[in-house]
Amino acid sequence: MDLTFSPEEIAFGEEVRAFIKAELPADVRAKMQAGIELTKDDYVNWQHKLNSRGWLAPGWPVKYGGTGWDVVKRHIYEQEMALGWTPRQMPFGVAMVAPVIIEFGNDAQREYFLPRILSSEDWWCQGYSEPGAGSDLASLSTKAERDGDHYVVNGQKTWITLAQFADWIFCLVRTDPAARKQSGISFLLIDMKTPGVTVRPIVTIDGGREVNEVYFENVRVPVANLVGREGEGWTYAKFLLEHERNGTAGVAGSSQLLERLNAIANSQRVDGGTLLDDDHFAERIANVEIELTALSYTQLRSLAAEQSGKSPGPESSFIKIKGTEIQQSLTELMMDASGYEAFDPAVHSAAWYYNYRKTSIYAGSNEIQRNIIAKRLLGL
Repeated sequence: MDLTFSPEEIAFGEEVRAFIKAELPADVRAKMQAGIELTKDDYVNWQHKLNSRGWLAPGWPVKYGGTGWDVVKRHIYEQEMALGWTPRQMPFGVAMVAPVIIEFGNDAQREYFLPRILSSEDWWCQGYSEPGAGSDLASLSTKAERDGDHYVVNGQKTWITLAQFADWIFCLVRTDPAARKQSGISFLLIDMKTPGVTVRPIVTIDGGREVNEVYFENVRVPVANLVGREGEGWTYAKFLLEHERNGTAGVAGSSQLLERLNAIANSQRVDGGTLLDDDHFAERIANVEIELTALSYTQLRSLAAEQSGKSPGPESSFIKIKGTEIQQSLTELMMDASGYEAFDPAVHSAAWYYNYRKTSIYAGSNEIQRNIIAKRLLGL
C-alpha cells in the first residue's frame, strides 16, 4: 500500500487540523493531555461538532450518514484527531451497535436508531461480560424469556464502560437455555430507563469510575428490539467483536501516548541533557515506535480489505494483540520516564499506566485472541 499522500490527501489533513484548532475547546484539550476524566457533556458537545461537519461516522455507508472516505482518508482523519488531542469518539453507538443494526437489523430499527446515534441523542453502552462469563462469553446466563410481545430480562452484566451515562444498552441474552451455548443467545436492545435496570459503579485502581455493574430485574423489553433472528446473537456478536478489536488496537491513540511520552522524557534532566539523550531509553522508545508504524500498515491493510467488502475476520485478533501490547509498553515507558513524579496529578503517568492494564483483557483477552488465531487461521 502506497502511503505517499497525494496533494488532495495532504489538503484533507490540513482541513482536519484547521477544524480541530477552530472547534476543540482549550479546556477539553487540556483535560485530554493531562489524562483527566471528561464529562458526558465534553464528549457529546464534541460529537455534535463532528456530526455537524458530517464526520461522526466515517465507517458507515453514505446513505446512512457515512463519509464515503477511502481507507487513507480515514487513516489521516484518525491520526489528526489523535494528535490534536480530541476526545475519543464513544465507540459503542457509532462503531459497535450501529454496524450490527445496519447489517442485521430491520428498516424500522435503522430508521429509528441510526439518526439518534448520529445526533448523540442516544448514548450506548455494551452489555456482554458477566461475573461468570468474560472471555468465555458463550457461558453467559442473563436470560430473556418471551412473554407475549415482550421479553422479560433477568441477570447481571459487569465491566460496562460508561453505563452511568447511557440511554441504551445492547445486550447478549440467553433466549433458549436448552440449546447449545452459542445457539441459544440473542442480541437485544434495552432502554436503560426501563424499570428494573440498575447501574452500580466499580471504582478502578486509579480511582476512576468509568466501569459499572448493570442489573436486570424483570425488565420488560419489546420484541421489536430484537436485532435479527432469535438465537443468532452469537453470529452478530462475533461480527461486532471483529470490528471492536480493530478499534481496540488504538493505533491513533498510541500516537497520542507516544507524543506524551516524548514530552515527559524531554522534561527529565539527566547528566546535563534530557532522558531523550540517554541512548538506552531512546532505543526503547524507538523500538516501540517501529512496532507502532508496522501495526499502522497492518491495520490499513485490514481496513482496505473491509472496504472491498470483506469481513475483518480473525486477522483482527493479530491487530488487537499487538495494539494493546504497544499501548502497555508506552504507558510503562511513561512511568519509567516520570520516576517519582508519576503519581503527581500534573504528570498523571501512573493513572495512564493503571488504566491501560485493561486493554489486553477487553474485546476478548489476548489469550483468547491467540486461541482464535490458532483455530481459525492455523487450523490447530
